[in-house]
Amino acid sequence: MDSYNMLLHSWETDFVEKVIETTYGSTHVIIAGDRSNPPLMLFHGTADNSAMMWIYNIKDLAKAFYVIAVDAIGGSGKSEPNDEYFRAFNQITWMDDIVTALNIHTINICGVSYGAYLSYNYTLKRPDKVNKAVCLAGRIPSNSFEVIYKMMAAFLPEALFPTEKNCEKLLNKLSGPHRSPFQDNELLMKHWYYLLKYFNNKSMMQHKIEIHTDQEVSELRNKVLFLIGEYDRLSNYPKAIKKLENNKMNYKIIPDAGHAINHEQADLINKEIIDFLN
Repeated sequence: MDSYNMLLHSWETDFVEKVIETTYGSTHVIIAGDRSNPPLMLFHGTADNSAMMWIYNIKDLAKAFYVIAVDAIGGSGKSEPNDEYFRAFNQITWMDDIVTALNIHTINICGVSYGAYLSYNYTLKRPDKVNKAVCLAGRIPSNSFEVIYKMMAAFLPEALFPTEKNCEKLLNKLSGPHRSPFQDNELLMKHWYYLLKYFNNKSMMQHKIEIHTDQEVSELRNKVLFLIGEYDRLSNYPKAIKKLENNKMNYKIIPDAGHAINHEQADLINKEIIDFLN
């Protein structure tokens, strides 16, 4: 928590922290930007949190949007799940609770990796509540095996033995050539090491990925943009790209970027998000 707060205070922008009580426990959000701007809800990936995920994006995004960065419940941020979370968690109900509590009627969404899934899935299930969505380092899987296989290939064996040296190896494996914004930030690397070593990822297992048919996916056309790193082994592979192309989805391959796309190419990604949502 100390390193989380230190990361948060290195954002170089004004923010407030808020706790929202939901069906499944307390959800921690970080709010930045003018309330009169269009709302933008941000979702991080599985093994991280809002403080580390948006460190290089929040300053630009908060100038254009009313930003709500959400710590996933069950994840490694400041949200705290209750017993109901472990009994019968429903992602859409949880996200509905957040939107309702903030008194927002229509939102934009942006998510990274697993957060990309949350973004397009909520857009699909609540089309009347979502203006547009941007999915960073994400893809639309065709089956559950595809999800598990790609995760294992990307994170193992390094994630099983989370030493600081293996964290560096994992970053090299997941990133493109411009990994220095992540790699050279000592606080960011130390925090990521803490998460890999001490966070119990089993608590995120309530977050399931639903497999959607092509007919369902086609409903996302023109509302969703996928930004995919050239070197991202989790989202840039033939089957994933073919799925996007077959369904005529908006997507761009970002040169020299990997899975940490919004850290590696922050200025470019910030511009792409702002341009598409506006």
